Amino acid sequence: MEIAVVDYGAGNLRSVTRALAAAGGAPRLVTGPDGLAGAGLVVVPGVGAFAPAMRRLRAAGMVEALRAVARAGVPVLGLCLGMQLLFDESDEGGGATEGLGILRGVVRRLPAGVKVPHMGWNTLEVARPDPVVAGLPEPAYVYFVHSYAVQPADPAVVVAWSTHGARFPAIVRAGTVVGFQFHPEKSSRLGARLLANLLAGLAARAAR
Repeated sequence: MEIAVVDYGAGNLRSVTRALAAAGGAPRLVTGPDGLAGAGLVVVPGVGAFAPAMRRLRAAGMVEALRAVARAGVPVLGLCLGMQLLFDESDEGGGATEGLGILRGVVRRLPAGVKVPHMGWNTLEVARPDPVVAGLPEPAYVYFVHSYAVQPADPAVVVAWSTHGARFPAIVRAGTVVGFQFHPEKSSRLGARLLANLLAGLAARAAR
């Protein structure tokens, strides 16, 4: 499967592309809208802050392009900050910064009194059946690095939760749009399993 990994200067791209290739995909880095053509999956990685990431996506002409591919039903995967960017807005930095708006909801700081960033291994609590979480062990540990978390307008999009001070969405899915708040590329065998599950599900869907 051809995978377009969006390179906008805000992701650990080498690790992400290596993990996607190990899961059976054919990833390529793209820096502009033309690179999205023909992709079976578009991946929005991300580390850092929400507002600068949106500025870089906008400067690259990727904001409307990503919205368009999502509307067209092309599968989209957001990783860590990339998952947050899929939503309507974030209050990171003290103001309301517009996101991609592909998914409904907002991004808010983790609750007062907990250590931020939330960094390290934490468990997934599966909320509903989904092919992406098929066959996960219990407990299932993945690797997080974040200070903000999404608050979806519709909790039904949550596939799995995690908890750091309060419960927050760790995996979301709405149709062909998926988000992982954690870093699958840093989550050892479990991260590899989640990516392989996702790609297998997309391949089965394309074959129907």
